[in-house]
Amino acid sequence: MLAEGRELQGNRCNLQLNRPHIMGIVNLTPDSFSDGGCFEETEKAVAHALKLEREGATLLDLGGESTRPGAAPVSVQEEMDRVLPVLEALRGETSAWISIDTSTPELMTEAAKLGADLINDVRALQRPGAVEAAAVSGLPVCLMHMQGEPGSMQKQPIYTDLLAAVSTFLEDRVAACRQAGIESSKIVLDPGFGFGKTLKHNLLLLKQLDQLMSLNYPLLAGMSRKRMLGEITGREVNQREAASIAAHLLAAQKGASILRVHDVAGLKDALDVWQASLYEEQEAG
Repeated sequence: MLAEGRELQGNRCNLQLNRPHIMGIVNLTPDSFSDGGCFEETEKAVAHALKLEREGATLLDLGGESTRPGAAPVSVQEEMDRVLPVLEALRGETSAWISIDTSTPELMTEAAKLGADLINDVRALQRPGAVEAAAVSGLPVCLMHMQGEPGSMQKQPIYTDLLAAVSTFLEDRVAACRQAGIESSKIVLDPGFGFGKTLKHNLLLLKQLDQLMSLNYPLLAGMSRKRMLGEITGREVNQREAASIAAHLLAAQKGASILRVHDVAGLKDALDVWQASLYEEQEAG
């Protein structure tokens, strides 16, 4: 269960974490694994983001670089050209937190100037200059565990002790952030489902997710439409909504504070039912 009174400190407002929040995915790339090319135009991207907010997303994650296995890198300028116009157009239209899914220091800096609320980095601020740029921005950060790089991360990932490896990595990255001046109240951790992990690794991580609560930082879980769900169900990528809902509901029950998904409405309903049952259980007690 989530800790009462916990919050993520933001620049505009704080995000109360006494209930799970849904982060809606807004891919601005031509090659993301499930919806690449769907929202390359600014107007379409903004309309999609606002739809996700209406369905229940309290965070919107804008990404201009695909991190699917084997994805080609993009230039700094291309990534900025994809993300910044959408951020600028969306900022005045939404009350949701706007997250920027990036590892690029230059984009972090410019996004902060345009009113972004969160930096979500799959590389945990390891690129040269990234942790410094994040610290100067003053924005909260999400640090993710990944073994290797997107182009090679799924080539025979091996762990002696998965949970220990994930925990140690995240602790090290938290220490780097704290040393750079990023406050503890502005840090979220992501164990990195599907990033340098086999199906067995992902299932073990989901089973043991509550053990990462001992790190004492909010957790983000992102399994939406991922290959792990396809391996379990046999479903194609755009037929994995039900599996995604089930996986993220389990993550919420294990203590995840933020759930990053493509399909918001169904997950919102599932969370509402789960939380209503908890409330009735408390009332009965």
